[in-house]
Amino acid sequence: MTGIGIEEEFLLVDPRTGVSCPRAEAVLERHRICCPLPDGAAVHRELRPTQVEAATGVCETADELYEHLTAGRRTLAEAAAGEDCAILASGSPLRPSPDRDYGTDDRFGKVDALYAGVVKAYEACGCHVHVGVPDRETAVAVVNHLGEWLPTLLALSGNSPFEGGRDTGYESWRMVEQSRFPGSGVAPYFVDAAAYEEQVGKLVDCGALVDENQTFWLARPSARWPTVEVRAADTASTVDEAVLQGLLTRALVRTALTELDHGVEATPLDPQIAAAAVWSAARHGLLGPAVDPVAGKPVPVGDRVAALLAHTKQALEDTGDADLVRTLLGRLEREGTGAERQRRAAADGEVAVLRMLTEETVPHA
Repeated sequence: MTGIGIEEEFLLVDPRTGVSCPRAEAVLERHRICCPLPDGAAVHRELRPTQVEAATGVCETADELYEHLTAGRRTLAEAAAGEDCAILASGSPLRPSPDRDYGTDDRFGKVDALYAGVVKAYEACGCHVHVGVPDRETAVAVVNHLGEWLPTLLALSGNSPFEGGRDTGYESWRMVEQSRFPGSGVAPYFVDAAAYEEQVGKLVDCGALVDENQTFWLARPSARWPTVEVRAADTASTVDEAVLQGLLTRALVRTALTELDHGVEATPLDPQIAAAAVWSAARHGLLGPAVDPVAGKPVPVGDRVAALLAHTKQALEDTGDADLVRTLLGRLEREGTGAERQRRAAADGEVAVLRMLTEETVPHA
């Protein structure tokens, strides 16, 4: 079985107004004292003090993912409540914090200094999936294979329709915000790990990245772990949607490994068409249309989801996840993405959106 790890970013908000609160340090300190987690799981600070992250340990099964994800959300919610705030699983804040001057002298401070206004108001939250691979050379080859499917993973995850209290018209405004950073989107095709490292080094030398550990591509070899890290998705409103991202991503990686074992290399994508596919997924989500990054033409979004399922069919069956993935996809198609559900709730006002997100974020016992 191939191990999976999921990192979920959450907003800390005033539970009465939804305004994001810069209390991450206090929440994490309280969590350290009061809240045990499963082996390997952890919580961390994030770029902004209005954000926290819960990371699972290495999980082999869907049941383990559910256990770790649920524990992370419940314990962070408990710690946040002790600091008079709540955690919210939304890719963008309902109401951003009015205090945006969070100067620090650590690596996050270097990020602030380099990107200035682009990052000053950045409170976007994503769901990052790590899947184990044998080595870095393989990781780079797998990332090449993943490129065409990243827009579909994004379309399934759209959960950030609002910005500053207004409806942006996008399913994933988070992706629009992320696209402002240099080198965002689908990674270029790399012939090997040396070519990957050379390109990252050049971006650092050009002053576009803080260091070699920082890239903004939606899939990349992890800088810390022997994994491929996929960062296409908005943070998932529900545990079910996070598990769906994890299982589909693992299936894509396993499929890529099988293709590589058979000598099948990925087809390089046209960078502009790949960017169009990402933009279309961010704009329309599961409401369509989509862009086929290989064919370079618009297609119904349902066709891309069906193609993803067909592409990963054997891998899902091999891990015993096929039935669960079909169930979770069916629920998502019936109930709509997080962005669609946020918009439906917004018909009853902003407080209704806050209530909906709060209820979906923390699973009931």
